[in-house]
Amino acid sequence: MNTPSLADVRRDFERVSPDVVGQAAQYQAAILADVAGRRGTMDRVAPLSPGMKLAGPAFTIEVRAGDNLMIHAAMAMAKPGDILVIDGKGDTSCALMGALMINACKVLGLGGVVIDGAIRDTDELRELGFPVFAAGANPNGPTKFIPGRINWPVSAGGTSINPGDLIVGDADGVVVVEREKAASLLPLAAKKVADETKRLDDIKAKRALKPGWLDASLRAAGVLKEGETL
Repeated sequence: MNTPSLADVRRDFERVSPDVVGQAAQYQAAILADVAGRRGTMDRVAPLSPGMKLAGPAFTIEVRAGDNLMIHAAMAMAKPGDILVIDGKGDTSCALMGALMINACKVLGLGGVVIDGAIRDTDELRELGFPVFAAGANPNGPTKFIPGRINWPVSAGGTSINPGDLIVGDADGVVVVEREKAASLLPLAAKKVADETKRLDDIKAKRALKPGWLDASLRAAGVLKEGETL
């Protein structure tokens, strides 16, 4: 049995497989959130541009609010395809990353950046196109001298993330799926897409505009009596 390191910086962890990442990237974050039990989504964290998308394993970073020392350390450690997931405590009083660091992330081949905190140089980053999801923007810069932790469990946007978990982001935001569960959700995601496609076709054809489950749910909620329908 392997005992996890208690050091503040963990170099080794098990990542969600590239095959699972590739398949999950085909689905909207909303689809994956639904089949994961309508959970695991980040509050307040949004893409810098609506067209930005990301999918990959979480490389987690915990920083003190307003300090990005450990982000620089993480960039030196992360592997291509990793998503930097930064627990910035939701603080937006100063930016944790800007154009210099994000350009470096792109050159390093990272899969994207998710920050529960602020960024800056937003015009340049939109033009760069590298996927960045953040809680806000602020022109003020960070300090670089307070220690933090790398590849420990973190919280970002009100959601728990473990290193190696599946991260998927799009225009709606970011969803986190536990590494151990990710593969099992893919068939459910495929079925949900098929079901929603059929439902959309029915709506466009003006067939069954009322959801088939609605009356039963209204009866269960006490809005309709047994035997009643809308």
